Amino acid sequence: MDLAVNMQSAIAQGTLWGIMALGVYITFRILDIPDLSCEGTFALGGCISAVMIVKGVNPFVSLIIALAAGMAAGAVTGFLHTKLKIPAILAGILTMIALYSVNIRIMGQPNTSLLGEDTAFTQAIDALKLDQTMATLLVGAVISIFVVLCIYWFCGTEIGCALRATGNNEYMVRALGANTNTSKVIGLVISNGMISVSGALVGQSQGYGDIKMGTGAIVIGLASIVIGEVIFGKRFNFMYILASVVFGSIIYRMIISLVLYMGLSTDDMKLFTALVVALALGIPAIKARYSQKRIPGKGGNTTC
Repeated sequence: MDLAVNMQSAIAQGTLWGIMALGVYITFRILDIPDLSCEGTFALGGCISAVMIVKGVNPFVSLIIALAAGMAAGAVTGFLHTKLKIPAILAGILTMIALYSVNIRIMGQPNTSLLGEDTAFTQAIDALKLDQTMATLLVGAVISIFVVLCIYWFCGTEIGCALRATGNNEYMVRALGANTNTSKVIGLVISNGMISVSGALVGQSQGYGDIKMGTGAIVIGLASIVIGEVIFGKRFNFMYILASVVFGSIIYRMIISLVLYMGLSTDDMKLFTALVVALALGIPAIKARYSQKRIPGKGGNTTC
């Protein structure tokens, strides 16, 4: 019975973290940029939302402000990368380091409790008479679907197509006269905005905002993306791929819940996550090598 309850909670949490995974997908898969600032941006959303809720701001309004703050952080990373010509991975690290101090300044302390405060989930509980898990699942699913639809629509626009083309072949886009730097900044802004919203939702769900709540976010996001690609594939339409990222996040949370239920120490979770990502990333290469070994040699039968 405990396992069933844990799985329900894992599915609910997976929808919230899935929004973060979608943000990582934009930079990692579409733009082909390893943006490490997501760890700081995730915590930024949680810290801003927690502080604003404590001050009496509507929890859904705090999500909008967290979105704006995350987009601003993404713009900073984009500026460092495109204008100051700092490598993308280093620009993300610099933003992440800066956000650590920013988050402490916002809260005035390492963490802020939301115990007894009104959150998006308590409002759903009161309005629809749901328990905590179902309220989390409902809010997370609705926002995740909304985000997927928004990304799908945006990537069908002229700007969105330019963004996807930039990640696919930057030199070709430049040859056509398009500004790839603008596409990169737009992608980073959108990505970090979604990651910040995810952090705000996770903070409201867990009942606190903490400056370290974004630790390991990039690995979790990559794990969700890769698990979704391995299980659901990536040969279908773009909507299907975006949905697979969210489902990958849910499956990742279910795996984590299962291994914890089986007795794995929480101290080993980072190691386990790293192994999962490494294995998932290595599966395509393993499959390709295995397939090559099974291809018969050209020239027919050479047996004498």
